[in-house]
Amino acid sequence: MKKYIVTLAKDERETLSALTSKGKHKSQKILNALILLGCDEGEYQVKRSTNEVMSSALNISMRKIDRVKKRFVEEGIEIALNGRKGSRIYAKKADGDFEAHLVALSCSEPPEGFARWSLRLLADKVVELGYIDSISHEAVRQVLKKTKLSLGNEKDG
Repeated sequence: MKKYIVTLAKDERETLSALTSKGKHKSQKILNALILLGCDEGEYQVKRSTNEVMSSALNISMRKIDRVKKRFVEEGIEIALNGRKGSRIYAKKADGDFEAHLVALSCSEPPEGFARWSLRLLADKVVELGYIDSISHEAVRQVLKKTKLSLGNEKDG
């Protein structure tokens, strides 16, 4: 495993010390600040702690200490304290046209042998009719919930 060396400037140490001693902050942010302060190998550090000592004192894993140090060295103090934002983008399957077809279908008569549409029946039917390639019953529920046509509520019809 690579070794990441944390070297804090004087103003960074003061900022981290202030962050850990006063104000309201998220617990993970305070933990990350304590890790950086303990791992500092700069000229302003009075006493450096080993990873083992910090791990037992803060009741965290050695791996967390390594991750925080790595983020500090590679991406800076802000990312090391707050973490990264999620970068995953989910493609939306259901567009307005599909939603209109689904709502119209849910308002129509249910198939032979059924008293009303179920979410799974609707999901199977829209795929059968070719409105969409594939869809789960949960996605159908979310579309109908958004349009206030919940099939789970008895009084909606």
